[in-house]
Amino acid sequence: MKHVLSVFVENQTGVLVRVVSMFSRREFNIDSLSVGVTERPEFSRITVVVQGDENLVEQMIKQLEKMPVVQAVQRLDEKTAVCRGMTLIKVKADDTSRLDVLKMAELFRAHVVDVDSSTLVFEITGSDDKVSAFLKLVEPYGIAEVIRTGLIALERGEHTIYEHCEEREYYGKNLL
Repeated sequence: MKHVLSVFVENQTGVLVRVVSMFSRREFNIDSLSVGVTERPEFSRITVVVQGDENLVEQMIKQLEKMPVVQAVQRLDEKTAVCRGMTLIKVKADDTSRLDVLKMAELFRAHVVDVDSSTLVFEITGSDDKVSAFLKLVEPYGIAEVIRTGLIALERGEHTIYEHCEEREYYGKNLL
């Protein structure tokens, strides 16, 4: 099962390496990883997508909460969170197919970011399902290249990750 974790960390050199190393040392696999500075420049937010059962994800959260640089960990449910990734797709499109490809892109709200005589580059944001559906539709025309960012996510409504900053019950405890 896929799980989305939002990790609120201090914005310091080496923090990402420490967090990723924790996953690696414990042989947790990361499906997707995105990092960015928050509205508070002293903090960054790491969005991690992982696969695993309930026990494995709980162990991941406990290990993250033990780290001094981690201020909060929030588990996000894709039904109650806004989750988006960005994808750039280079599609082969000659004069005869260009209009068809552009019409498909319009349906998916994909933006044209580069035009060449034989290719179009699209930027599409949304869920993995939306991006996969678009890729499937343009595949017959020829996909030259694809690059995806990691997923980013925020909880819907008025709740924020800051509410989780005081809930660090495992901070500093040896759990192994």
